[in-house]
Amino acid sequence: MDMKVFIVEDDPAIFELLSKRLGQWSFHVTGPTDFHEVMRSFTEVEPHLVILDIQLPAYDGFHWCREIRAISKVPILFLSSRDHPMDMVMAMNMGADDFIQKPFDMDVLLAKIQALLRRTYAYGEEKSDVLEWNGGILDMKRGVIRRDGHEVELTKNEFYILTVLAESNDEIVSRDHLIRKLWDDERFVNDNTLTVNVTRLRQKLAEIGLGEAIVTKKGLGYMAITL
Repeated sequence: MDMKVFIVEDDPAIFELLSKRLGQWSFHVTGPTDFHEVMRSFTEVEPHLVILDIQLPAYDGFHWCREIRAISKVPILFLSSRDHPMDMVMAMNMGADDFIQKPFDMDVLLAKIQALLRRTYAYGEEKSDVLEWNGGILDMKRGVIRRDGHEVELTKNEFYILTVLAESNDEIVSRDHLIRKLWDDERFVNDNTLTVNVTRLRQKLAEIGLGEAIVTKKGLGYMAITL
């Protein structure tokens, strides 16, 4: 299957560099022709992955991340020169899957993209479609958890974290193990990214009465428990 990558980047040189290198890996690269109409281009292309800059004409990348996430679970990767930790926190809170700072190493970016695509589109091939946990049902195909008639949508990272923890219910899963499972190579991951994802996961689980079912074991990692 040809993978389509939608790049929202207003620097022509960076866009051309990404297009050339990703094209060498058989990715089909597109981007918006009008930065006021990003969502129109996104819906027309139906990409498998989105790469977003933060500083853009008209609206910033945070705005477009929020708009995309409102209608799609497509993996989103931020690529930005902004280096304040709060930028990463905001990106992850809005549903982004990863964040890379400019200037970037192309090999690292390619590894990140391949890991995101592999995790998103190949994950379900090796797992059962559903997993029961604490009276809830994790739907592997749709990335949601249902409990007592209520349904909560999770991002790819949130759902993956919950699945790993639920499959090891009542056993501690180390932070390093989760990072390796999620991002393949922890050297390229800010540890804060995992913390943000787990915090956001707990907030969503609280909507269905499971906010206390993910506990932190200080200095060890996280554990899903039976309530």
